[in-house]
Amino acid sequence: MRKADFGISVDVPSGWTASIVRRSLDGVPAPGTAPGARGIAPEVPGAPNGLVERTLPVVHVCSRALPAGVGDFGAGALEVLGSDDVFVALLEYGSDVAGEGLFSRQGWPRLAPSQFSPNKMFRAIPGRSASQHFFSVGDRAFCLFTVVGAHSRRMATVPRAAQVVRSMGVEPAAVMHRRGVFV
Repeated sequence: MRKADFGISVDVPSGWTASIVRRSLDGVPAPGTAPGARGIAPEVPGAPNGLVERTLPVVHVCSRALPAGVGDFGAGALEVLGSDDVFVALLEYGSDVAGEGLFSRQGWPRLAPSQFSPNKMFRAIPGRSASQHFFSVGDRAFCLFTVVGAHSRRMATVPRAAQVVRSMGVEPAAVMHRRGVFV
């Protein structure tokens, strides 16, 4: 099944769950059409001084059911992963930082088992292994955070995560801006 919103799309494997949301400023998922975002949007027409606070899309894809209230980087979901489970988070950081500094790498990352380590987890969870990539696509900046349920099983589980990432697509920032969506 293909899931799409906010100019981001992903193929969701059978039996997996996925969400694409923009959080409201209080952290609760905002309706799909709600304006908003994490960070500052430059030169938004009609905004005071041309700047507004906004929330940006967060994509979660998991081989298990996603619990309600899962955090941007998987808090609430990572704790319940089984040894063969996979969690993928794609967080947008905005077109204003695309191609700059941390986000200078262009194009989608290619996942490999050698990129995963327990030391890349934000918070140690026994057995888990993660990778993190910062990059830009279509003048939009992203962080890809991927977790597998067991470091010892990464040779089997990372290819499943890589398949999900390869299926992801992004509409360029210019296309989104023409639609009145500032990413």
